[in-house]
Amino acid sequence: MGFCYVAGAGLKLLGSSRLVSQSARITETQPPVTNLSVSVENLCTVIWTWNPPEGASSNCSLWYFSHFGDKQDKKIAPETRRSIEVPLNERICLQVGSQCSTNESEKPSILVEKCISPPEGDPESAVTELQCIWHNLSYMKCSWLPGRNTSPDTNYTLYYWHRSLEKIHQCENIFREGQYFGCSFDLTKVKDSSFEQHSVQIMVKDNAGKIKPSFNIVPLTSRVKPDPPHIKNLSFHNDDLYVQWENPQNFISRCLFYEVEVNNSQTETHNVFYVQEAKCENPEFERNVENTSCFMVPGVLPDTLNTVRIRVKTNKLCYEDDKLWSNWSQEMSIGKKRNSTLYITMLLIVPVIVAGAIIVLLLYLKRLKIIIFPPIPDPGKIFKEMFGDQNDDTLHWKKYDIYEKQTKEETDSVVLIENLKKASQ
Repeated sequence: MGFCYVAGAGLKLLGSSRLVSQSARITETQPPVTNLSVSVENLCTVIWTWNPPEGASSNCSLWYFSHFGDKQDKKIAPETRRSIEVPLNERICLQVGSQCSTNESEKPSILVEKCISPPEGDPESAVTELQCIWHNLSYMKCSWLPGRNTSPDTNYTLYYWHRSLEKIHQCENIFREGQYFGCSFDLTKVKDSSFEQHSVQIMVKDNAGKIKPSFNIVPLTSRVKPDPPHIKNLSFHNDDLYVQWENPQNFISRCLFYEVEVNNSQTETHNVFYVQEAKCENPEFERNVENTSCFMVPGVLPDTLNTVRIRVKTNKLCYEDDKLWSNWSQEMSIGKKRNSTLYITMLLIVPVIVAGAIIVLLLYLKRLKIIIFPPIPDPGKIFKEMFGDQNDDTLHWKKYDIYEKQTKEETDSVVLIENLKKASQ
């Protein structure tokens, strides 16, 4: 396809500086391989091929020793070909030598190296955080962030390839969510048992060719997100809550782990149960129903409202990745909802009744105290009343005599004046 650019692929003989000084020794070893070349198929399948060494001994059964530049993935095989599926975002080199046996202690011939470089372009223009999620084994959704040196009006294009596809495909459903760009495409699981043993090759670039392409390899055994399950039935049996649900399509129950959440309206708390094996026996549930699971939730109050929801994720029995939970399922409730009006009324009435009862009790206790413990008379007060009253009477009579005397004198004066007036006439 030519999507992956090959830059400066050079052929060199390692250790050539020692050819002259060790010519005698080299003639005794196997000669190096010839015509080592590298090419790219699909999007990110890198293939090295070579020819057998010239002048090899007829008594030698040729084997080829190869490894990458970091001396990883060592391999000894009779084939004159080696391939690797790798994102072409960095330079990668392969070194190949020949030898007469599979014995690793035997030194191979002079190693020949061939490298392939990523496409040219400004590294700051390439997209970042390119990642893809396989949703419910039916479609793949990829997203990325624009590069730093990228125009805001850049038109992105995503290409993808899988071994089940005859050719490279272009994703048509480009979208934008906030700062992220993305694209989704159908990728339905097939019946072939080896389907999930491979990967999807991804490349993102722009239509104008102004940004550096970015690559990603997405294994089909990872980054799998199931759809949420569907709750079919809730029931109480022997004071336990039984939950039955239907698993998401395209999955079998042994490949999934579950999380069951139960919210209680009375206690206003929620309990979460992590379920690795969803099995239970309840006569009210349908038996032998395909693709359904069941779980018994202990300690649930049947006379209150209980709300249940479930989510699932893949496990490592079938997939490498077990970190992507599905969304929560739709909620389903069972039990009786508490009457909020009656509850509020009781909250208002009960404190008033309690306060009234306390006041009545206090008054009753005070009266009871008086009856049981009557007040004791004060002797001092009795003597004060006896002697204090007599003194008061004496003073009263004295005041009365003075008043009578003054009144009589005033009357006599008035009579005398009247008599004098009559005499003068």
